[in-house]
Amino acid sequence: MELLTTDEMARADELTIADGTPGFELMRAVGRAVADAANDLAEEGPILVVAGRGNNGGDGFVAAAELAAQGRDVSVILLCDRATLKGDAALAAKGWKGEVLPCDPSLIGSPALIIDALFGAGLDRPVKGDPKVMIDAINASGVPVLAVDLPSGINGNSGAVMGAAILATETVTFFRPKPGHLLLPGRSYCGKLRVIDIGINDGVLSRIGPKTAENNPDLWQDAFPLPRVDGHKFTRGHAVVLSGDIAATGAARLSARAALRGGAGLVTVASPRDALAVNAAALTAVMVRPIDTAEEFAGLIGGKVNACIIGPGAGIGARTAGFVKAGLAAKRSLVLDADALTSFADAPDRLFDLIKADPEAEVVLTPHEGEFSRLFSDLSEESETQSKLDRVAAAAKRSGAVVLLKGPDTVVASPDGRAAIASNAPPWLATAGSGDVLAGLIGASLTQGVPAYEAACIGVWMHGEAGSEAGPGLIAEDLTEVMPAVFRRLYDRLGIPY
Repeated sequence: MELLTTDEMARADELTIADGTPGFELMRAVGRAVADAANDLAEEGPILVVAGRGNNGGDGFVAAAELAAQGRDVSVILLCDRATLKGDAALAAKGWKGEVLPCDPSLIGSPALIIDALFGAGLDRPVKGDPKVMIDAINASGVPVLAVDLPSGINGNSGAVMGAAILATETVTFFRPKPGHLLLPGRSYCGKLRVIDIGINDGVLSRIGPKTAENNPDLWQDAFPLPRVDGHKFTRGHAVVLSGDIAATGAARLSARAALRGGAGLVTVASPRDALAVNAAALTAVMVRPIDTAEEFAGLIGGKVNACIIGPGAGIGARTAGFVKAGLAAKRSLVLDADALTSFADAPDRLFDLIKADPEAEVVLTPHEGEFSRLFSDLSEESETQSKLDRVAAAAKRSGAVVLLKGPDTVVASPDGRAAIASNAPPWLATAGSGDVLAGLIGASLTQGVPAYEAACIGVWMHGEAGSEAGPGLIAEDLTEVMPAVFRRLYDRLGIPY
């Protein structure tokens, strides 16, 4: 599903109004949707609406009137003087016939539900003064909260907490989610997210042209590689994974097994000779070849090899950098992870220049935050206005590669401006070797001819699903073993027989 920035959502509203739907009709649709969600969350008992001065507050007034018309006990606290409301918000307030209470936290009481209609997605400055006091009081009340559009205090684009934010039980948003619903910390404040149709035609999306989406199969199913009935291992491609020395071979084996489980037809571990026996003894379907130098590596991948995974346990320094250069010179699709990235930390532009020398290069960089900061030091700090999404998009444009910044809200960005945010990663993926498996899964798609952006998105989603399938207590080795179940669920979702 597409994600809309706050400006893009405002544009969707403008286009819908220009096409003949009055703005107040959209507000009424929002208010009715909020009322429905409120009834689902609290089937009985009093409901308190806390409203702000903008359209989010207007949504709250419509919801209050709708709930009162249904016989619910509703009260409204307004952040500002009612006479200062303007536009559709003022019109909505006129439809509320009950009392409007002042912005006093002591008036919250003990309702069954609080509807947060203070700020919504349009907040662009830190919350201070009376609004902050009110937000803190709502959070301290222990009452379930339904947030309208976004929990008040969360930036809709970055997911940042703007001084203070409502901790919602559920959030109801409209037409399309915003990046702040999926990016942390915003996602942690939203609770369950409900996306409601309010009458905006999907056709406006082509006029807006959003480039950010939630990472799920709807985004990449057309690029997903399906085995052919007449296929064989060579048609599914050959991946090569670079191993480290004898004391650091496990990461490469994790990646190699993940590449094989992810769909590559053949996988070879390029192993230093001193680690050859260790790798050979631990691998079965994965092949092993003795490789000590970049020249030998170039000879190996110069044949029928489609993709290389360089970095997991490879070692940091000129040797690994040489293997990366060989992979790029051979014009193979590459996943560059871990040590491959840090090997260029002293001069990252050298890596970026090598990548951009080939406009058709299919390269995925897969840093965690520490590695990202070493390659893109000026992009390492998030702020209320510069989000993880902004940082990764800028990194992709600078490097000429698809950049994947790992985390519970992994972001994948392409140099052409496309980006995807993942929301399916369980917390137990935070374990040693998990990233090595991710690199292998991405390599599997690259090996089968999937473009770099889609390959990265597929790998991230499959990785998250595998984490959920394995469950609490998983170790990295478990992830590859549950991949058949992940594939079956994906095939069921896509309606593909197996």
